[in-house]
Amino acid sequence: MTTRRLYHDNSYIRTFSARVLECVPAEPIPSRSGPQSAWEVELDQTAFYPTSGGQPNDLGCIGEAKILDVCDEDDLILHLVDRELGLGEVQGSIDWERRFDHMQQHTGQHLLSAMFQERYGLPTVSFHLGTDLCTIDLRGPAPRADVLEGAQRAGNQIIFEDRPVNVRYGTASQLAQAGVRKEVDREGILRAIEIEAADLQPCGGTHVKSTGQIGLILVRRCSKIRQDWRVEFVCGGRAARRAGRDFDLLRRMSDRLSCPSEDLPAAVEKLMAERDEHHKGLRTVLQQLAEVRGLAAIQAATPSAGGLQIVAEVLRDVHAELALPLATEVAKNEKTVALLIHEESGQIVFAQHPSSGKDLQAILKQVLAKTPGKGGGSRDFVRAQLSDARRSVEALEMAKKLLDA
Repeated sequence: MTTRRLYHDNSYIRTFSARVLECVPAEPIPSRSGPQSAWEVELDQTAFYPTSGGQPNDLGCIGEAKILDVCDEDDLILHLVDRELGLGEVQGSIDWERRFDHMQQHTGQHLLSAMFQERYGLPTVSFHLGTDLCTIDLRGPAPRADVLEGAQRAGNQIIFEDRPVNVRYGTASQLAQAGVRKEVDREGILRAIEIEAADLQPCGGTHVKSTGQIGLILVRRCSKIRQDWRVEFVCGGRAARRAGRDFDLLRRMSDRLSCPSEDLPAAVEKLMAERDEHHKGLRTVLQQLAEVRGLAAIQAATPSAGGLQIVAEVLRDVHAELALPLATEVAKNEKTVALLIHEESGQIVFAQHPSSGKDLQAILKQVLAKTPGKGGGSRDFVRAQLSDARRSVEALEMAKKLLDA
């Protein structure tokens, strides 16, 4: 039986009556507390929107049962609920806050996509309505900053004009003659959303009645995704909340850096330049320290039975970045091996002169099997990070034994 979709003609329905035609046990669904029992419910009609076209499903209740998911199975809509329902009359209730948010985001997406295509020749190839952010993927050349701003400004101008948003029906050819933004190759009568004098697009989703109810479009950023360009945006209530958080962040950064918000880019650039200069100076100092400590370590090392000079040390009260240049300095000497672990961070650096003849990669693998961490390298040089820095001494002792084996 075909489910009548009440939201197709009225996205503002919050409660509705329906008949439960079937309720059968479903596969348990995962939850934080473990598998949760679920039932599949078929209604004769529904106002619950199923996940489709980039828009997530509605939530709410059918009688006393909570909606867990809503699925579109061709002509049938199945409601996944948390308890069994009897056959017969029942009341459905939509989670309106979630529904209206989705309506704002989806209608805003239609409008934004229309502006990108109409003004800049960038068609939308996919849409995703996320929990926090929405995205559209554009095909074509990289959208410049002025293109992103221009599409946002044009969309918001139409929002301020509060143009009607209507539902239209027609065949694919009829919609094509009416100037549909993206033609579809489907038979029968299609549903389309029309934003007056701005956009016409086939769509089964839920939408606001007029552009003013979108509230605002706020484009966040653009990044390369395979052959396309992903634009992040938010609309309506989400845009207001995001803008508020952005302003609060700018205010706190301005206060911290003691500068007006408009001077933040220059202040951050200055800080980054100073950081780079300090880091360059730190590397120079660490290299000099590594040369001195490396020479002292080699002189103090006692050759092993195999003739190797082994420098094994847990580094304490020193900068973590000393381990790399120190190990490198030690390994410049023939038949020497450096086994260094920074105690506070759990960073591991093993290095050897090629004449030493050991396989440090194999040794590291065995060490990490007993004292978990992540890392790798080659036969002569490896780096890793222990999951628990408190096991640094244990890891070093294990490495020394493996080296002597």
